[in-house]
Amino acid sequence: MREPIHSHTSSTEPMVTEATSQFARTNKSVLEFMFGTQKMLLDEIVFASSEILDRTRTETHLLSDFVSKMAESHSVKDLRTVFQQCTQHQIDFLCRDSERLFRHGGRTLEAASNLLARGVQS
Repeated sequence: MREPIHSHTSSTEPMVTEATSQFARTNKSVLEFMFGTQKMLLDEIVFASSEILDRTRTETHLLSDFVSKMAESHSVKDLRTVFQQCTQHQIDFLCRDSERLFRHGGRTLEAASNLLARGVQS
């Protein structure tokens, strides 16, 4: 006598269920990775635009300060002093700006690493 068709199907059913479950977990991981990546990119765009605006504002202020101090100078000695002060302000600004960008880069790398680690674990 022949075996019923559904008895053969019931033996493969756990494999199909496991494959479907694995496929769903993989899709979820891929979507989480894509959304995480998209969020990181948008955060970087916002950070970059904020940095550009802040940098422009600071450079404009430094230039304005330099020009007004140059206009107030009445001797070569005054000009030398203004130049030294403004140069030091510019160097200090660049140091602070570089440190801030390096810290941000470290946070960005850490976030990317966490995103990749979550993707690998899933």
